[in-house]
Amino acid sequence: SQQKDPVLRRFLLHNCRELDETSVELKGNFDLYERQKKALTKMLNIEGGNVDFEEIEMSEQPMPGSTGWSLVAKAKRTSQLKGGVIADAIGSGKTVISIAIILKGIAAARKRSKFPRKSSATLVVVPPALISQWRDEIKKFTDELPNVLCIYDDSSLKSITVEMMLEADVVICPVDLLEAKNYMARVTRLATGSTKEFDVPKVPSNTGQVEKSGAQGVWIPASSQDPYGGANNANNQKRRNEAAYFTYLYHDYISKLRQKSFKGHEKGIPIEYFEWERVFVDEIHECLCTTKDELSEAKKNNSNDKSGFHREKNRRAGREFLGITTKDIARRPLVFRTAIFGLTATPLLDSTNRVIELANLMGNAYVIGLSSHWRRLERESGRDIFLSNFLEPKQSREIRKNIYAKCQDYLDFACCKNKNEEDMEGIELVEEVSAIRMSEDEGELYKSSQSGISPDSKGFGIKAEDFDPTAGHDISRFLRQNARLASRGKKLVQLCKQILEGDEHTKIVVFADGRISAGHAAADFLRNEESLGCTFFDENDSVEEQNKKLAWYQYADVTAEDKKRPRV
Repeated sequence: SQQKDPVLRRFLLHNCRELDETSVELKGNFDLYERQKKALTKMLNIEGGNVDFEEIEMSEQPMPGSTGWSLVAKAKRTSQLKGGVIADAIGSGKTVISIAIILKGIAAARKRSKFPRKSSATLVVVPPALISQWRDEIKKFTDELPNVLCIYDDSSLKSITVEMMLEADVVICPVDLLEAKNYMARVTRLATGSTKEFDVPKVPSNTGQVEKSGAQGVWIPASSQDPYGGANNANNQKRRNEAAYFTYLYHDYISKLRQKSFKGHEKGIPIEYFEWERVFVDEIHECLCTTKDELSEAKKNNSNDKSGFHREKNRRAGREFLGITTKDIARRPLVFRTAIFGLTATPLLDSTNRVIELANLMGNAYVIGLSSHWRRLERESGRDIFLSNFLEPKQSREIRKNIYAKCQDYLDFACCKNKNEEDMEGIELVEEVSAIRMSEDEGELYKSSQSGISPDSKGFGIKAEDFDPTAGHDISRFLRQNARLASRGKKLVQLCKQILEGDEHTKIVVFADGRISAGHAAADFLRNEESLGCTFFDENDSVEEQNKKLAWYQYADVTAEDKKRPRV
């Protein structure tokens, strides 16, 4: 027989409406909503060390000689939360709450600035496309934070001195900075003195793989180093080795970097060298997505906001930058004095593992099970994973129930969600599908581009699942051909013109699949229409250039130059 999991509800995020309001003075007529003032109260309580959280760990062992009895040991301690999560819906003002937190502590932060490493700045870590948006929001809501530094990549870092970093009010940088060209080379050179390319660690090309913990049939281990008997993918250990090696080298370089001494006028000192007043991580869920389902869901969610969809290698870089596997927060790449806050409208709360991960990242609050969390196993040897799976005590129903309860406790103490998606009033999503009638010539191209499909099966009713790569079918040729159909381009131009006829000042964003060059095709159609044109997000644009282009379409036109830009 086997114990089944206790019946558990899905995790809930509660509001903080019972709390008092905390006000902050913003520019002009701006003021926080009541719900934002209460969220501010909760986060300031966390930052002030006023929120106690009981951390516990449990272990279970069978009683020798007993008939099924077990002993359960429990250790506990009380600690103060060092981080929190603002989980309001998209567009409900998480950024302005963050600005309010910075404003409430800016006087104290400036007093704590001290050469050589202690900065007065709050570090804001964001998806690359949000850097300029954060800067603009700060300017919009306050004049009390005049010293804002934007680091788009290694090139922009080169112009910033140590003194500028120490005296800044806010520093904004991309979460995937480790993927920026020459950044890791800079960390390596300043930490070790080496300029050799092979000394520069490369962000792993794959996520570390955790082995399966069960099998059916006869199991014959090959050796103590391969307890799975070759049953698992041989590349898994290679990927774990790469992940473990990068993490080790990266943290070793950071440790050496922090022992160095730099003069105030020196430029280009890496982010990891400094100690920050606090840290904000915007779109915190982005870096934590790893499964195919999560990546698909993230891509769908990001079609509704402006943060930009991360490629998986950028997510891995983000996880390393945030120090997700490092329990000692003093050894993490980003060190803070007061608190770390995460912002997300879509927190990953589908399992206890996800909540444990979030708690660890947001200031290392310990929830049962962190010591054997799967993020750590992503970097272990196959032998150690085997020992972890088969020699560690199994979790009983009682312990699993306690893990769930502590996860919900953490969410209650550290997170708040005062505005849900269903509360967003006055915003309506209208979906329309436009059918395209192809010409006879296009119809022939449509069928002839169905590469590998037998002549009898080619036709207008073909579906994506009809293409079988193992049979030599090539769906990419079919999709690329159809992205460039003249009738499709004509319809796109027609739709844009219809929208602009209703409101000539509105702005239009066209999403297209870059994998089949549909973006280039759409841009060509729009550019060839004299009255339209378009701004194109080229893959070769720098992060700063992408931010500049994105900003043109986030706000209403102000200057004559704004009005001259393409509407699309």
